[in-house]
Amino acid sequence: MKSSLIGTATEMTDQQVITTLEQAPAKLVAFKNEVAKVIVGQNEAVDLIIQSILVGGHSLLIGVPGLAKTLLVTTVSKALGLDFSRIQFTPDLMPSDITGTEVLNKERTFDFRRGPVFANVVLADEINRTPPKTQAALLEAMQEKCVSIGGISYDLPQPFFVLATQNPIEQEGTYPLPEAQLDRFLFNIAVGYPSKEEEEQVVKQTTIGHNTGIDQIFTAQEITDVQTALKRLPVTDDTIDYAVSLVRKTRPGADGAHSKADEYLKWGAGPRASQNLILAAKAVSIMQGVGSPTIDHVKAVSKPILRHRIVVNYKAKAEGLTADHIIETLL
Repeated sequence: MKSSLIGTATEMTDQQVITTLEQAPAKLVAFKNEVAKVIVGQNEAVDLIIQSILVGGHSLLIGVPGLAKTLLVTTVSKALGLDFSRIQFTPDLMPSDITGTEVLNKERTFDFRRGPVFANVVLADEINRTPPKTQAALLEAMQEKCVSIGGISYDLPQPFFVLATQNPIEQEGTYPLPEAQLDRFLFNIAVGYPSKEEEEQVVKQTTIGHNTGIDQIFTAQEITDVQTALKRLPVTDDTIDYAVSLVRKTRPGADGAHSKADEYLKWGAGPRASQNLILAAKAVSIMQGVGSPTIDHVKAVSKPILRHRIVVNYKAKAEGLTADHIIETLL
């Protein structure tokens, strides 16, 4: 497909930014339509993945087995036209199995053999199934956008996204991600069961030889252009003030904390949450084609951004309260 978005990652004029932002909503609608050819329902999950891509962040998809989390990620990569890699996390997976390793060649020197992390879209399937050392290797690549082997740094391809999946019901033999590592994910996306009508459509599509091709909607350069334009999008002081105040309400015992945070939270969200609220709000405004983000856009992304950054205490658990319940109260 011929590229219609313009500019480069490092240099974009104001007019190029405006043109990119004007064209983005239609491209994103076409992208969603392509994904919908294969993925039935899951509109919220699809929207959040799109927002994650626009921001250039990573997402954690949490849901029970059989909800097409893996299929969703592979479909997204096809519609984006990006290189895709899948890593099945297991207890015996080593860091070098992800990042790559040096091998001895015929000339008795070492060549670096790249691992599966060297792709634009990396699916980390069941990320909590592997030990912390291996988890840390992936999370370092997510943060630094490079891999260091033998004292040499290798840049990862751009754009670069990690979409990790996690099963919330079977915790035997798992290695839960620490809060500091969870904080590196832009979104915590809850993938739920489909409705009866959606499930019937899934059964029809998967049992009668239904075969749908996915058209490429974006190129890597177009995605980079939108990411650059997003960062140039202005935000009002009122919106920033609301986002910062909302995050500060989650910090028990701190200045500006909400009474429910003092009562039910053990730990609140850090400054990265405030940054991500604004970036994700920008992504929502771009998808809707409405210009600068508003407080309503911040509210729309608050749960997937905050739910993995706050820790409920024993009192909340005893009363059956989840992180989402607390966030709803804060809103």
